[in-house]
Amino acid sequence: MVLTLLGYAVTAPAPAAADPPGPTVTLSRTQAGTGGSVTVSGTGWRPRAPLMMLVCGQAARAGGVPGGTGSCVHSRGRAVTTDGDGAFRRHLPVTEPPRPCPCVVRVAAVTGAKTSATAPLALAGHPVRALPKPRGGRLAVLGEPRLEGADGVLTWFGAAPSRRLVLTVGNRGSSPVVDPVFRIGASHGVRAPRWEEQRWRGTVAPGGEARISLPVELTAGAHGDHLVSLRHDTALLAEHPWKVGRPWGVTLFWTLLCLVTTATALRVTSLLTPHITRAHRTTGPG
Repeated sequence: MVLTLLGYAVTAPAPAAADPPGPTVTLSRTQAGTGGSVTVSGTGWRPRAPLMMLVCGQAARAGGVPGGTGSCVHSRGRAVTTDGDGAFRRHLPVTEPPRPCPCVVRVAAVTGAKTSATAPLALAGHPVRALPKPRGGRLAVLGEPRLEGADGVLTWFGAAPSRRLVLTVGNRGSSPVVDPVFRIGASHGVRAPRWEEQRWRGTVAPGGEARISLPVELTAGAHGDHLVSLRHDTALLAEHPWKVGRPWGVTLFWTLLCLVTTATALRVTSLLTPHITRAHRTTGPG
């Protein structure tokens, strides 16, 4: 009997481990005024992960930031890196966001999996407005999006690169989506996208599909790896990488300018040297 019990104890399945808690965010106080600061703390994040903290408007803790980070104060955001246990603690200046409250402090991972968490924050003196009601239509991307277009000669000399993001969307909601407004932007490295609103003229019926083509443009002289993102309402519809070549024409221009300037200086020097020597002999002794 003892051997039987010992064998059962060894072979019995271990109790299932509880799922690790998700990332959390807590504030030192839930109400503050512009010009003040709050201490933001968090646990449950990836160890040694870079995070970005922002004050955002038109947001709810349960639903995150429905309008996207365009309702956040990017200029006063703060970066922080978690410790080995996935925790962090840092002060965040409080600034009025561009949208009315309800307001939150949003913390999001900069690299790796798209992880974010929010904590409510009441801003004294900042207007409050009810969150917009969600629409009945719901767009989803069908298939892989693609970027169409190519760089021209001017882009090689530093002009702004431009493309068109082309994708097919389907309406998974119960009502039609009429003239939807998309938010499209491109990010580079840890920088947040510069969102631009673009309206697509047309109607996507429930269960229907539509081909969408939207222009996207970077700043002049931009190069390197970029990420084009497309949002509609609260959903991130698509992301597509964009590798932009370096504008070597600018480098070639400055190189030629330096060569021409150097050659001109040497030519002027060679032309003036005999005159200087002759004048020196004329004015010399004897």
